[in-house]
Amino acid sequence: MNSKGTARDAEQAEMSLPADQAEAIASGAHGDPFAVLGIHETVDGFLARTFVPGAETIAALTLDGAAVGDLSQGAVPGLFEGRVDIAERRPLRYRASRGTDTWLVDDPYSFGPVLGPVDDYLIAEGSHRRLFDRLGAHLIDHDGAEGVHFAVWAPNARRVSVVGDFNAWDGRRHVMRRRADVGVWEIFAPGVKPGAAYKYEIIGPDGERLPLKADPFARRSEFRPATASIVASSPDREWGDQAHRDHWANVDARRQPMSIYEVHPGSWQRHSDGTFLSWNELADRLIPYCTEMGFTHIEFLPVSEHPYDPSWGYQTTGLYAPSARFGEPEGFARFVDGAHQVGMGVILDWVPAHFPTDEHGLAKFDGTALYEHADPRQGFHPDWNTAIYNFGRREVVSFLVNNALFWAEKYHVDGLRVDAVASMLYLDYSRKDGEWVPNRDGGRENLEAVEFLREMNKAVYGSHPGIVTIAEESTSWPKVSAPVHEGGLGFGFKWNMGFMHDTLSYMSRDPVHRKHHHNEMTFGLMYAFSENFVLPLSHDEVVHGKGSLLAKMPGDEWQKFANLRAYYGFMWGYPGKKLLFMGQEFAQRGEWAESRQLDWDHLDDPRHHGMQDLVRDLNRLYAGTPALHARDCVPEGFEWLIADDAANSVFAWARHAPDEKPVVVVTNFTPNPRTSYTLPLPEGGQWREIFNSDATNYGGSGQGNMGMVKARLEDGRAVADITLPPLATLMLTPE
Repeated sequence: MNSKGTARDAEQAEMSLPADQAEAIASGAHGDPFAVLGIHETVDGFLARTFVPGAETIAALTLDGAAVGDLSQGAVPGLFEGRVDIAERRPLRYRASRGTDTWLVDDPYSFGPVLGPVDDYLIAEGSHRRLFDRLGAHLIDHDGAEGVHFAVWAPNARRVSVVGDFNAWDGRRHVMRRRADVGVWEIFAPGVKPGAAYKYEIIGPDGERLPLKADPFARRSEFRPATASIVASSPDREWGDQAHRDHWANVDARRQPMSIYEVHPGSWQRHSDGTFLSWNELADRLIPYCTEMGFTHIEFLPVSEHPYDPSWGYQTTGLYAPSARFGEPEGFARFVDGAHQVGMGVILDWVPAHFPTDEHGLAKFDGTALYEHADPRQGFHPDWNTAIYNFGRREVVSFLVNNALFWAEKYHVDGLRVDAVASMLYLDYSRKDGEWVPNRDGGRENLEAVEFLREMNKAVYGSHPGIVTIAEESTSWPKVSAPVHEGGLGFGFKWNMGFMHDTLSYMSRDPVHRKHHHNEMTFGLMYAFSENFVLPLSHDEVVHGKGSLLAKMPGDEWQKFANLRAYYGFMWGYPGKKLLFMGQEFAQRGEWAESRQLDWDHLDDPRHHGMQDLVRDLNRLYAGTPALHARDCVPEGFEWLIADDAANSVFAWARHAPDEKPVVVVTNFTPNPRTSYTLPLPEGGQWREIFNSDATNYGGSGQGNMGMVKARLEDGRAVADITLPPLATLMLTPE
C-alpha cells in the first residue's frame, strides 16, 4: 500500500466512531448522542456524523443546498461519517439514497440548544412564568432552519426521544439533549411541520422502555381514542375583544352582575348523526342563545383533552390542549373572541386536583412518581381512581400555575372555576384512619396544596387584571375568597354549596311540611357574606340518580313547574352570583347525560317555554337592576323583612345598592294564594311589581297585584296589603 492510502486509512480510523458507541447509537442506547453525532471540529477541519437508517449513501449539503462532502459508511448500517468542507460550524442537510430512491434529511444534531441558562435557573427555582413557551413543541426558526423545538421534563429518565410521523416513530432518530441541572430534555427537529403527530419515547431509570407518552405541554391532541400530541400552529390571532377585557380589568367583579350558564360542550347540542358540534358551530349557536337568554358568562366543563367521555373532562390528560372533539385549538380561540365581542364572558372548569392514570399520560411519566406522590396515601385518589399531584414539588406547582396563566394569556378566558378544592385542602379527604399521612404539624390540612392555590391565585390576578377564579369548595375552610395577604386562599369567589344543598332539600319537600323546615331557607343568611359566593345549580345536581331540578319538585305537573319558577325567583333575588346548568333553564325533565344532546323538543310545550322565558327575564332584571347585584357580597345589600313566617312558608327581604332604588323579594312556598297579606316595606308610596313568577306567560295562574301595591305608614313603618300568588316569587320596587 502506498503512503497516500496509508494516510487515508489512518485518517478514516481517526474519524471512525468506535464499534461499541456505534452500536449504542444504532440501538438507541447511547447516553449522549450529541457528543458523537452532528458537527465536530478537529485540528484538520470539521467532521460530520449522522445516523440515517435505511440509507446506502449520504452526501452532505448546507441548508441552501451547496455540496460540502460525501460521508462514508460507519461501523454499523445507517451510520455515516466523514469530513465536510465548511469554514465554521453550521447546520447540515443530507441527501440520502438507497437504490434509485433519494430523500433529504435535516440533521438535528448539527443544531445548538434552544433553552438557555436563564431558563435553567427559573425552571430549577420553580419561578418560570413562561414555561408554556419553553417546554412542549414550538415552531421556530433556529440557526437558519424552520422546524420544531421539543422540550420535556423527565429528570429520572436514562434517555428521551421524540418520535412521530416525521421519523417513522423511531426512537433512535431524535434522541434528545439532556439539560442535567434541571432534568429537561430538548431537541430542535428541522423540517417538522404543523400537524405532525408525536410522543416521547422514554427509557426509565431501570432501563425499561415506557409506554409512549403524550406531551404534558402539548397544545393540540389527536381525536380520541388516538392519544398522540400534535404540533400546533403558532397562534397568530388578531383579537377583537379589547373593549371587553378593558371593562373587566377596571371593575370589581363582586359588584357586577354574573349569571353563569354552565355548559358541557359535547352535549348542549349535537348534529343529527350524534357527532359533536365544532367550536365554530357552537359559536354560531351557543353565543347568540346565551345573549338572548341574558346570561353574562358561559362556564364550560373542562375543555382540555381527556380520553374518556363519561369523565365529562374532569380526568384530563392534556391540560394545555383544547379537546380535539370540537376541532382545532384556533376554533376555541375564535369562540372566546366571539363571545367577548358581544360582552359574554367565558369561564373554564380547571382540574389541578388530580389526573387519570392512562399509560400515555402523566402517571409514572419518567418511570418514577414524577407528577404524583409515590406514596398512595398521598398520591392516589380513592374516589376517582386517579393520581394526585405532588404539590410539594416546585416543578409540579410550576406546571400547574403556568397552565392557569396559559389559558388566561393564550385564550383570553375570563375565569377559572377550580374543581374539587376540598379534596386538595384535606389530607384525609375520603380516607379512613391510617390511610393518610399527617402534615409536618401533625394535622390534616394539606399545607402544600394551600401554598399552591395561593401561588396560583397571586400569579393569575397579578398578571391578568379582570380575570376571576372560583373555588368549588364544600367545607367551611376559612377565607377561601379572601386575598392571600389577608391570610386567604386568594380566590375571587366560592361556590355556595350550603345554599344549594339546603334550598334543594327544602324545595323537594311537600309544601305541607315546609313550615317545619323553614330554617333551611333562612340559615344561609347567617354566613352569606362570609365569602364572595356564587349560587350553583350545577351539573352535579342533575346526574347519578338525582333527577332533574323539575323532577325534584313535589306535587302535580302544575305545582312542579310553579315550585321551580318560584325557586328560581327566590335564587335570583338572593345575594350571590348565579349559576345554572344547561337544560335547567327550560326545565328539562330527564337527567343530563353526556352522551346525547339536551331535550330541546321540550320547548314545544308552553310550560317549558314559559320556564325559559322566566329565566331570560330574571337574567335581564338581575343585570339591569343594581340593587340585585351591586352588593351581592356585603351585608349592607340585604335586609330581612319577613324571616319567621314559618306557618305560611313566606320569606321577604329587601336588596339595596348605593343611590339606587331598593328591590323587595317575597316568596310564598305554599300552593295557597294569600290575599291581604301584610308586607313590611322599606318606604311608603307606590311599589311596582317588576316580576311575578305566577304570570300567565310563564305558565302561572296569573294572580298578583295588577302591577302595583301602595304602602301606608302603620305604627311608624311602611306596610302594604298584597296578594301572594300560589307557589310564587314577586319582586317590587318603588315607583
